[in-house]
Amino acid sequence: MKTVYFIIALLAAALVYTTYRLVASSSPASETDTPDAATSATARHYADAAVRAIMTRTSVRAYSDRKVSDATVDTLLRAAMAAPTAMNRQPWQFVVIRDRAILNTIADNCKNISMAREAQLAIAVCGDMSLVIEGDGRDFWVQDCSASTENLLVAAHAAGLGAVWCGIYPIQERVRFISGLLNLPENIIPLNIIPIGYPAAPSTPKEKYDAAKIHRNTF
Repeated sequence: MKTVYFIIALLAAALVYTTYRLVASSSPASETDTPDAATSATARHYADAAVRAIMTRTSVRAYSDRKVSDATVDTLLRAAMAAPTAMNRQPWQFVVIRDRAILNTIADNCKNISMAREAQLAIAVCGDMSLVIEGDGRDFWVQDCSASTENLLVAAHAAGLGAVWCGIYPIQERVRFISGLLNLPENIIPLNIIPIGYPAAPSTPKEKYDAAKIHRNTF
């Protein structure tokens, strides 16, 4: 008799456990559930790709004659405008330069942008003074446009392109020349110009990591 009761109890426990598993498997996952292996692998893939693009990017000053499509340029600009910006002012404007005469004029008159002669295009990253923060935060536009520039450079590298950051602002002679050449309104200040093209040869990034420049909590 005891054996019969034991078997019944065992079957009941099995039924309860089976019901629990069925209910659990049909319930939607909560936000705190651990992501499955496929999701984790995908996240790691994109994280690794992003870090790899950042760590392997380098300034490229020599370009091939391979054309850069408008679709690729659009992707670079979308990446640039995804940058962080103080109070979400987005105080940037971009001038895409493909005109060969303008590129050559830049190369002839700006020694630091002589590579524009070989570039397939250049992008001028500019600050829009009508969108800046009033008062002490006015110059945050430089940080915002610099973050935008770095996004653009990393995106260019990830797309197989070469590019280089060529400074304009705050050197007033350069600002005046580029402003006149590109017919910029008074409220638009050119921060830099980025020549872009497919690299003429492979390049190796510099190793810039320096543990001596890292400080914890205080200097």
